[in-house]
Amino acid sequence: MNQLRIKDLYPLALAEGEGVGTAYEYFAKRLALRRLLGGLKEETRPCSLLIAGLPQKYGSSLDFFLLAHELGAKLTVVDERPEAIAKAQRALAAAQAQGLLTASEPTWHTTTSLPYLDGLQPSFDLVLSSEVLQRLSPAERVAFVGRLRELSTAVALFAPNAANEAHVGRSGLGGISLAEMQSLVPQAAGSVAYIDMPPFPPGIIRSEEQREQATSGRLEATAMWGLSYYARLEKFFPGRVRRAYAHIVYAFAKFGV
Repeated sequence: MNQLRIKDLYPLALAEGEGVGTAYEYFAKRLALRRLLGGLKEETRPCSLLIAGLPQKYGSSLDFFLLAHELGAKLTVVDERPEAIAKAQRALAAAQAQGLLTASEPTWHTTTSLPYLDGLQPSFDLVLSSEVLQRLSPAERVAFVGRLRELSTAVALFAPNAANEAHVGRSGLGGISLAEMQSLVPQAAGSVAYIDMPPFPPGIIRSEEQREQATSGRLEATAMWGLSYYARLEKFFPGRVRRAYAHIVYAFAKFGV
């Protein structure tokens, strides 16, 4: 994975109709994913990636598209909502119109059942899923993770942190607790944690002009530079702070190894 800044990820967020908060989230997730992928040798890096479900509300996971692009991996995107797939296709087209992700040609798959992901074969090296678990019932979450075990040898799951009442309440999303994530993916062991603690309140709304200005303004660039360093400090925050303020709880697991 390349060393990118929040400013580098901001155009992807804009292509999705989102802003700095999403760019910060993508940066925080990349920092975490480096711990999963950074130690792998070239010959063992994932060659086939699956995005198992698109986000419920915010963005279209273009950060995962970027990861597949960087790894030179084949990408498959699956969701049960045709409108979510269409939204992701528009976001990708908007990014490519800016010269980003130009080599990305994902396979799009509409499933009739998200928990069971029908029509897919177990041919993936890594499954990525963000902002999906919380929209499934408890029983469906178990079935979903079980199906991911059939499809791949490794999984990275990201979900809204149920302990952050301000974020979950303002966003209107459900949440997953750290304990539930651990129970869903017990193989993750120590690879379950909190991330994404931006130093600004959730729900900030900016005009299109303000968003576009952030791509070129010197003050905005300096602020994003500072945010990149702040994000690297998240792992040193006390546990009670991370639990209360993190937007995301995640789990990494490898199966059959």
